[in-house]
Amino acid sequence: MDSATHVSLIVRDRSFAAGAKKDIHRLAVNAGFAQRKIDEIDILASELTSNLIKHAAEGEILAGIATDLHGTMLELVAIDSGPGITDPERMMQDGVSTAGTLGHGLGAIRRLSDQFEIYSIKGWGTILLSRTYMEKGKEAAAKRPVLNVRSLVVAKPGEVVSGDGYFGFTARDGTFRVMAADGLGHGLEANLAVRQALQAFREIESDSPMEILRTVHAMIRKTRGMVAAVVIVDPTRKVWKFCGIGNIAIRFTGVHQSRSYLSHNGIVGHNIPGSLYDQEVPQQDYQQVTLCSDGIRSRWQQMRLPELGRQDLVIQAAALYKDFGRRNDDMSIIIGKLPS
Repeated sequence: MDSATHVSLIVRDRSFAAGAKKDIHRLAVNAGFAQRKIDEIDILASELTSNLIKHAAEGEILAGIATDLHGTMLELVAIDSGPGITDPERMMQDGVSTAGTLGHGLGAIRRLSDQFEIYSIKGWGTILLSRTYMEKGKEAAAKRPVLNVRSLVVAKPGEVVSGDGYFGFTARDGTFRVMAADGLGHGLEANLAVRQALQAFREIESDSPMEILRTVHAMIRKTRGMVAAVVIVDPTRKVWKFCGIGNIAIRFTGVHQSRSYLSHNGIVGHNIPGSLYDQEVPQQDYQQVTLCSDGIRSRWQQMRLPELGRQDLVIQAAALYKDFGRRNDDMSIIIGKLPS
C-alpha cells in the first residue's frame, strides 16, 4: 500500500454528519458494492454519525476499502473521547439508551455489519469497528500469510494523498517482509518519495533489513527523502529481524512484556549512518509488532487499556491513533501479529 488506507471524517455536529455520510457512500459506490449493500452502508453511516453526535459531542470516523481472506470490504472505525460505555453488550440491546432515544443504534450497527467489534473504557472513550464485505463467504482457501498485517494510514487534513505508506509481502525465501515509510513533510512530494521506496522494496531480494534500507537510500536520492523501518519475519529460524532510520517507532508486544527499539538517526535518501546494523528478537507465541510514523511517545502505556491486546488489530491501531494521531501531519500505524 503506497498511500492512505483510510480517510478521516470529523463529526462535530449534525452539519458535519451529512458530509461524512456522503463520503462513505462515495467510497462504497466507487469500490463497486451492490446497491443492496450500499443501502445498508448508508444506514450504517447514519447510525455511526448519529451516535457520535448524541453521545460523544465530537468524534471521528476512519473509512477505507481493504481486502483480507474473506474478500473486499468497507471498513469503518468510529473513534471518540466521550464518557465511554460501562456495559457495551447491554447497550447493544434494542430499547436501551442513555440519551432518551429509541435505543436501536448500536444494535442496528451490529446487525448490518459483517464484522463488528466495540472497545470502550469509562472516562477514556469508545472505538467501534464495522466491516461490510462485497460478497462475504467462507474464508478463502489461500494459504495464510506468515504475518497478519493491518494498518491505519491517514493523510494530513486537507491533503489528497498521504506522505506515509507501507507494503508487506511474502518473499520467495518464505520470509514475510514489511516496510513502513514516512516521507519528509506531507503531500505529493512526500508521497512520491514513499512510492519510489516501496517499489524498490518490492524488488530487493536481500534478507537483511539494513541492506534493504541502504539499497532504498541509494535509489531515492532525487526525492525529498523519508524515514523508514523494515521488519522481516523468518518462520524457519523463528526470529524477527529489523532496522529503522529516523523517527519511526518499532515496538514488539508479547504475552509477558512490551519493548520498544530505537531507530538509527538519519534520513533515507539523504544521509544515513555508516554504522547501521540489523537487530534480532526471537519469536514468541501471540507476539506482534507495531510500526508507527512520528514515533510512539514513551509515556503511552498500553497496560492502562485493559484487554486491548486481545482486540482486533485495527482496534489496537485506532487506540494508538486516538491518543496520539490527531496531529497536523500524516499518520500511519501498522500492526503485524503472528498467527495463533
